[in-house]
Amino acid sequence: MRRRDFIALVGGATAWPLTAHAQPAAMPVIGFLGDVSEDTFPDRLRAFRDGLGGQGFIEGKNVVIEYRWANGQRDKLPALAADLVRKQVKVIAAIGGPPQALAAKQVSNGIPIVFQVGADPVAMGLVESLAHPGGNITGVTSMNTDVVSKRLELMHQLTPSATSIGLLVDPTYPVNVEIEKKEMQTAAQNLRLVLHVLGASSESEFDAVFANLRSLKIGALVLSSAQLFTRNSQKLSALAIRDGIPAMSAYREFPAAGGLLSYGGDIAESWRLAGVYTGRVVKGERPADLPVQQSTKFEFVINMKTAKTLGLAIPPGVLSIADRVIE
Repeated sequence: MRRRDFIALVGGATAWPLTAHAQPAAMPVIGFLGDVSEDTFPDRLRAFRDGLGGQGFIEGKNVVIEYRWANGQRDKLPALAADLVRKQVKVIAAIGGPPQALAAKQVSNGIPIVFQVGADPVAMGLVESLAHPGGNITGVTSMNTDVVSKRLELMHQLTPSATSIGLLVDPTYPVNVEIEKKEMQTAAQNLRLVLHVLGASSESEFDAVFANLRSLKIGALVLSSAQLFTRNSQKLSALAIRDGIPAMSAYREFPAAGGLLSYGGDIAESWRLAGVYTGRVVKGERPADLPVQQSTKFEFVINMKTAKTLGLAIPPGVLSIADRVIE
């Protein structure tokens, strides 16, 4: 064999295994923990993915998302969060409320967590402070519990003759309940209204709630920011219209489903911001270095068709500040 041929043969032999065994880099895996189902709030999930996309991550292209949905059974959240820990995901996105964020924090074992909640994450014990969250967790809050008094003021402008107001809460959200009750009681006292707090922790209790509203002769109803009420917007709006009770929610899903009003943080925007933070963590930033973001975008939606059905005249001043009017 000629020396030139021998060198070529050896060079080819050493190059071949390197080419044959080269593997593409594994895509990072995000664990997504939700308390409802994938098709409950498609616009919000789309916003989360948009936030990730803004950081350069496209699901299925350069990042994998492992979804764990509790389908409304929040007692399953700790086990679902633990499963994501066993999968050794890069980050857990606990999106949509306190239960999933608290479940993830309880079992995270140091895995970074990005949450999205509607209340004060400091009061919930999720972070040490908004500016310096500490530990392995940060996220976004829409602070919907902080604008409960504004909801009552708007409702009072629409129903000035009502002397008693109902607040519907989900007792399984104890932190949210206490914050919202306190804010609402103060606002009701300032407006010289009687406040009745009613609770429901499942859809099966709604009929009993409205029976209580009728017996108490409550003039208007404000729904708390609990997910239970948002995902049952259609049923709650139908019950309110049936009984002639003006009702208001924190989220636009309620008037979109036939309810009268909504006022609160733009939840799709806060999901998008959570997606941005999730992407930044995947890139290597530490949650402790990312201050909790407060979504500053609020929206006020009025369903005029429902207002007419209830015989309510919307004052021009209130109508002028609406972000969206459903005819």
